Amino acid sequence: MRTGVSALRFMEHFDVLIIGAGLSGIGAGAHLRMELPGKRFAILEGREASGGTWDLFRYPGVRSDSDMYTLGYRFRPWKEQKAIADGPAILNYIRETAREYDLEKEIRYGHRVRRAEWSSEEAKWTVEVELLRRGDAENGRKGEEETWGEREGETRRRGDASIPTNWPPADAGGSDRATFTCSFLYLCTGYYKYEEGYTPEWAGFGDYEGTVVHPQKWPAGLDYAGKRVLVIGSGATAVTLVPAMAATASHVTMLQRSPTYVVSMPSQDRIANALRRVLPAKAAYAATRWKNVLRQMFFYGLAKKRPSAMKRLIEKGVRAELGEEQLEHFRPSYKPWDQRLCLVPDSDLFAAIREGKASVVTAEIETFTKTGVRLTNGEEIEADIVVTATGLVLKLMDGLRVVVDGEPVIHSEKIAYKGMMYNDVPNLAQAFGYTNASWTLKCDLTSEYVCRLIKHMDANGFRCCTPRLNDDTITREPALDFNSGYVLRALGEIPSQGSKHPWRLHQNYAKDLRMLRYGRLDDGTMEFK
Repeated sequence: MRTGVSALRFMEHFDVLIIGAGLSGIGAGAHLRMELPGKRFAILEGREASGGTWDLFRYPGVRSDSDMYTLGYRFRPWKEQKAIADGPAILNYIRETAREYDLEKEIRYGHRVRRAEWSSEEAKWTVEVELLRRGDAENGRKGEEETWGEREGETRRRGDASIPTNWPPADAGGSDRATFTCSFLYLCTGYYKYEEGYTPEWAGFGDYEGTVVHPQKWPAGLDYAGKRVLVIGSGATAVTLVPAMAATASHVTMLQRSPTYVVSMPSQDRIANALRRVLPAKAAYAATRWKNVLRQMFFYGLAKKRPSAMKRLIEKGVRAELGEEQLEHFRPSYKPWDQRLCLVPDSDLFAAIREGKASVVTAEIETFTKTGVRLTNGEEIEADIVVTATGLVLKLMDGLRVVVDGEPVIHSEKIAYKGMMYNDVPNLAQAFGYTNASWTLKCDLTSEYVCRLIKHMDANGFRCCTPRLNDDTITREPALDFNSGYVLRALGEIPSQGSKHPWRLHQNYAKDLRMLRYGRLDDGTMEFK
């Protein structure tokens, strides 16, 4: 670490530091601007552009699997016709929000937070940041000027000694360190590892001579027109890629080890569009938002209370699209909502299958070959391009090392308070969305709560707020009641939830709304000093 003038220049203090300039980070900044206009804050972003997920993912057809009336911010209506929006439209919405609330000047690009230490004596966090230098990372202008889809990606061609890499490179032109202090630390870092996705260890993988690409590092200009494409996976990314690539590829095969529940929804919400014609924008948006929240709560509740009925309902939709013969590829062994359902807008996946442009194979890979894969049933699938849509690597807090009064915080030993703070960790909150509904619903509530909390501390002369686990009857439970692969692989590394309020995660917007927007701050669990 450098010392002297270079380091001292970055020794700034903020009332609040927001980590991450993605969907939740920009939303947090807007809430601070609206509700705490006198507070000084900054948004530290490790990459050189805002937008988070919606700037990172560039694969064909990238879109949300949630409607924009609930994925959008509560305070800023979604005005486009399509409710199931594509990646560029969502990215534009995030950046327009940043401009509308004058947040660009608060974002420090190329600032990757590595360590945060709390001092109870000083009642502040000391945050160590690695400064990444590449292009215009320090002033953040590249993210504004770059058009969607123009950046470099990563392609790995077997047998080719040249393997170009995507951001961040091993040598980004040198790095420096900076130190900030803040009174409150608000983490809006998402939930997965940005640097790489999950790729299983397959036998013979190194023998394949075609092109391999992971959706998380999609190469600009990848030509798949007229090519045979194999997409390995069955989650949201796979069901998005298949119809998008099938439009120009020779054929796209989706190879899945086991099926996923897939449901179709119109890309446009006719009720929302009708309401906009007769109501003011904010009123129409609020009405549609609540309509969609209640609909999602109803179907999730049905899935949990009557899983067989929900399963029959989903199968009926698939049967209407593809007939009985394809049903085996969309009939999982688990119950609905044990994993997240996959949404396809306007039945695009089913249409590609009906038209013969795409097909689904349910089987396990025995080994890769020079030209494709051989399955355990003996079948071989040849492919010019293999897309490994095999999932994410769950990574909370972006790998941040947290220390409280000299003691390292071990995340797996902590219990989440109201789904956003952690026992015995002062003045720190984390935005974490729902697994059964839109991400932003919970993140918006979390930002509201953080602002309420800071206002309460200011009004009462407090400098510190810490959730304390004083109830001996509370037992630890897995934080996520989900059996998706990326969750199961990381359960031993992430905080738990408690067996009862306020340590239990509801995964229910109505309950969280009551607790976070209207509930008591001084609830006997939160300690103020």
